[in-house]
Amino acid sequence: MNRTSGVLLSVTSLPSKYGIGCFDKAAYDFVDWLEKAGQKYWQILPLGATSHDGAYDSPYQAYSAFAGNPYFISLDALVEEGVLTQKECDAIDFGTDPQHVDYQALYENRLNLLHKAYERSEIYKNADYQAFCKENFWWLDDYALFMAVKNFFGGAGWNEWPNDIRMHYGFALDYYREKLYFDVEFQKYLQFKFYEQWSKLKKYANDKNIQIVGDMPIYVSADGSDIWAQPEMFQLDENNKPTRIAGCPPDSFSADGQVWGNPLYRWDYHKATGYQWWVTRMWYSFKLYDVVRIDHFRAFDEYFSIPTDTMSAKDGRWEKGPGMDLFHTLRNALGEQAVIAEDLGTMTDGVRRLVKDSGFPNMKVLQFAFNKEDIGGSNE
Repeated sequence: MNRTSGVLLSVTSLPSKYGIGCFDKAAYDFVDWLEKAGQKYWQILPLGATSHDGAYDSPYQAYSAFAGNPYFISLDALVEEGVLTQKECDAIDFGTDPQHVDYQALYENRLNLLHKAYERSEIYKNADYQAFCKENFWWLDDYALFMAVKNFFGGAGWNEWPNDIRMHYGFALDYYREKLYFDVEFQKYLQFKFYEQWSKLKKYANDKNIQIVGDMPIYVSADGSDIWAQPEMFQLDENNKPTRIAGCPPDSFSADGQVWGNPLYRWDYHKATGYQWWVTRMWYSFKLYDVVRIDHFRAFDEYFSIPTDTMSAKDGRWEKGPGMDLFHTLRNALGEQAVIAEDLGTMTDGVRRLVKDSGFPNMKVLQFAFNKEDIGGSNE
C-alpha cells in the first residue's frame, strides 16, 4: 500500500480580491504548490450553491444536491471572455474584511455582476452550453426554475410560495417557466460557467497527478430544489412539510444535542426504486471529483430523527438506515469507486460493522483518535 498525503482547503478560503475564493489564478497556484510539495490530494468542502440569509451559508445546506456554487465562478475569466470589464469588477463591494466572507454582500453585488455577464454572453449560441443543458436537464430544469421562482418571491422558502407552485403542479410549472424565462436561463448559464471552469481546474490538477477529494453531504436542505421537485423521497406530510428532521443527540459537545433541520429520507421509497436517486447522485459526484468523502456515514446504519413539532433533539430517536443494501446497489451499478466514509460521531457496533463491510477507508481526527470514547471513528 502506497502512503500518500494531501491538504484540506475549501475553495472559499483561497485568496481573492472578489470576496470569496474561486476558480481563478489562486486555485491554479495552489495546485502548483501541492505538486511542488509532493502532495497527491486536494480535499475540498462541498461545492453546492449556498443560501444568503446568514443562517444557512453552510455548504452542507445547499439549494441542490447537484448544482454548483456560482460564487466560485472566476470573474477574471469572464473579463478575459469580454463579458465583464475589470473596472466593473473593481467597483463592486465584496465586503470590508478580506479574512471573512460577507455572503450578504456577495448575494447583493456579485450576482448582479454575473447577470451582466449573462446578458452580454449570447450564451444561447454556444453549442457547449446547449449540450450541457441537454445532458443535465434531469436536475438543471427543476433547479433553475426553483431559483428563479425563489428570487421572484423575494428569497422566500419554497414552503412559503403560493400553493400551486409550492406543490409543484404541472400548470404552475409551465406558467412560471414562461413568466420567468430569462431568469431561468440565467440560472442555467451560471451552472454552465461553474461546470466549465471547475472541469478546467480539475483537469489541471489531474494532469499534475493531484486528485480531488470531494465532499458529499448525506442530507439535502429543507429549502432546496430536491425536496421541492421530488417530495416523495422525504418524510413529509400531506402539505409537503417535514414531519421529522435530522440532527444528533446530546453529547459531550452539546448538552441539548443538535437540530440540523434537514429533511429525512424515506428509505422504503428509495429501496423500492432501486436507490436510483442515490446511484445517480454518486455517478454525478464522480464526474466532479476523483474521490468522494461521504459525510455523516454513520446515518446509513442508524440516523437520528427529531420530530418537527417539538424541534428538540432531546425528543429524537435513532432509526434504521439502509445499511449495506444501498452500498451493494451502488457497487453493482457503478463498480468499485474511491469512497471515504466519514464515520466520526457516536459509534456503535452497527456502524463499525457497516464501515468494515463496505470496505471504504474511514477517518481519524487526531484530537479523538486515541481516546476511549466512541466519538472518534469506527476503527478500534
